[in-house]
Amino acid sequence: MKYPKRILVAATVSVALLAAAGLLINARASRKEEAPEPARPALTVTLETPQRLQLAQQFSAHGSVAAWQEASIGAEVPGLRLVAVHVNVGDVVRRGQVLATYDADTTAAELAQIRAAVAEAEAAAADAQANAERARSMQESGALSAQQIHQYLTAEQTAQARVEAQRAAARAQALRLARTQVLAPDDGVISARNATVGAVTGTGQELFRLIRGGRLEWRAEVTSAELTRLSPGTPARIAAADGSQVEGTVRMVAPTVDAHTRSGLVYVDLPAKTPLKAGMFAQGEFLLGQTPALTVPQQALVVRDGFSYLFRVSPDHRVVQTRVTTGRRSGQRVEVVEGLQPDAMLVAAGAGFLSDGDLVKVTQAPAAAGAAPLPARPRTAL
Repeated sequence: MKYPKRILVAATVSVALLAAAGLLINARASRKEEAPEPARPALTVTLETPQRLQLAQQFSAHGSVAAWQEASIGAEVPGLRLVAVHVNVGDVVRRGQVLATYDADTTAAELAQIRAAVAEAEAAAADAQANAERARSMQESGALSAQQIHQYLTAEQTAQARVEAQRAAARAQALRLARTQVLAPDDGVISARNATVGAVTGTGQELFRLIRGGRLEWRAEVTSAELTRLSPGTPARIAAADGSQVEGTVRMVAPTVDAHTRSGLVYVDLPAKTPLKAGMFAQGEFLLGQTPALTVPQQALVVRDGFSYLFRVSPDHRVVQTRVTTGRRSGQRVEVVEGLQPDAMLVAAGAGFLSDGDLVKVTQAPAAAGAAPLPARPRTAL
């Protein structure tokens, strides 16, 4: 049976339309199945903007703690035996205090002998003076020759000279007797002791070493460039071994720089009562005042590959890793010297878990910044 040509054409068109409709349905179903899911935030964060604060301008140095001045106390009387030592290392002494005592019996006996010689010389001088006076009185009468008169006058002068010599010997011996007691030349602290009871010392042998006034100083080594920034009166802070901080003041800046190390010494006076001891090596800082600085929280910084980074949040809630240069630190705040805008919105904490371009969820914005909350990212249509 044959169908009309028009019917065949209609049937063919209907089949084609059904096939096209099937393909369209399948394409829509495939697109629906392949539609991407909306991106999920990598982290929930809070935001903070940089703050301008006044930070201390300072630089660090190291050096040794030493005595301001030391006095060497030695033996002044040779050949005597020490019979007593009254002080030890660490003792605080006053000027004129007896530190040690020598055996004075021999010296006292010699002084008594010399004083007797003085008395004898004075008696002989008195006799010579009387003879000289009689010779002068008879000079005009001619009873005595000029030669005899001259002899009497010379004997008077000689006797007087012997008196002066004996008196000088007595004074020297009295001084030697006084020096059998070793006295402190100044107030201070005994830093070394070499005196031993029973020892016979020679002249100039050191018995004690004294830190004058108990004063200590920190001798800091600084570079030639830093040396020009310091002057007498500049405050300094030195770290003691027990963790405490000792406040000091620059007393003097060295007028020369070492030709080999290119560094100079700065002498810092330390307070009277300090945990620092002479001979210690100490680290310290010189305080040069305060200057304004742009700061961020320390926990907002991330150090990667030796560089410091901050994560700035863009309006679409994506983070941008920003390399910065840091400077001074004060507590939990860090100065940013370069690479940061003052109005940047930063991830305040947890930045170490983020990578450049990550999506984040913002919980709050800093009220101090006065910025409106970031707009929500539109959801992707299915």
